[in-house]
Amino acid sequence: MIRVAVLGAGRIGQIHAANVAANPLAKLVAVVDPIAAAAQSLAGRLGAESATDAEATIRRGDVDAVVIGTPSDTHAHLMLVAARAGKAVLCEKPVDNDLAKADEAVAELKKLDARVMMAFNRRFDPSNIELRRAIDAGDIGEVRQVIISSRDPGLPPRDYVAHSGGIFRDMAIHDFDMARFLLGEEPVEVYAKASRVVNPALMEEFDDYDTLMVIMQTASGKQCHINCCREASYGYDQRFEILGSKGMLMNDNLRPSTVRRYNATETEALPPLLNFFLQRYTDAYRNELDAFLKALDAGTAMPTSPSDGRQALRLAEAAIESVKTGRSVRV
Repeated sequence: MIRVAVLGAGRIGQIHAANVAANPLAKLVAVVDPIAAAAQSLAGRLGAESATDAEATIRRGDVDAVVIGTPSDTHAHLMLVAARAGKAVLCEKPVDNDLAKADEAVAELKKLDARVMMAFNRRFDPSNIELRRAIDAGDIGEVRQVIISSRDPGLPPRDYVAHSGGIFRDMAIHDFDMARFLLGEEPVEVYAKASRVVNPALMEEFDDYDTLMVIMQTASGKQCHINCCREASYGYDQRFEILGSKGMLMNDNLRPSTVRRYNATETEALPPLLNFFLQRYTDAYRNELDAFLKALDAGTAMPTSPSDGRQALRLAEAAIESVKTGRSVRV
């Protein structure tokens, strides 16, 4: 039984804590949040202790592993605190909002031979697992292009925007990781454009954007196009298309039902898209935690590493540089 503390009682912390409590390989020992009421409420529902001091909880003798679901700018520090204490870590993306700090953290984690997994949950979505399996099986031959559409149903809360590190480091970071996952090669050139069309005033205040497009290319010529927007009036839009030398793979949006309706005013009307990432990626979060716990239990390599987190962040930084300079950036 792996004894786990979950750091953070917000949206993502609630998902992780519930999954830990339900997993037969784990015991949820504690939920930590600086807001005591939030920690107490979540911990109380799941039969765990609550706390407000993350570092003290990490160092507890009855904690074997921690799940970090705190704000992005705390990730690197908390990972290092846990690794120095000999604890295993499942950490939400990104490694840090600052690439230099991320590089320092990744280097120290390697020296410590720490057991750390980056929580790129989309790799663990059943449909995305099937995409990778089909590519590996040669179903579409050699991959030539990857197209990723990623659109949220609405802007996140103001406080979230303030600490997120920006749309490239926060939202598109998943897409940079999925690009690497599906291309099977590292992009070496990045070109990006970004704009403020959803809420220009809010984005200008935080020097951020709400709409972007990115084009990347690998050394062998494989290409990836990513488009993201903070607001899609029709719901949470998540789609993938992979073009290969022998065919194409597509992963479309999920809906509560596959029923299509036809009448005098519309045809092929479908139910609305799932509301947001908490509903769309329920299985992915569960599978991600299970992969982490099984790797700990078996002593095998983590399926995603801090180096994966660093590479996705480097692509985000290159995209930001491209937006500011108007030029493509070599990685």
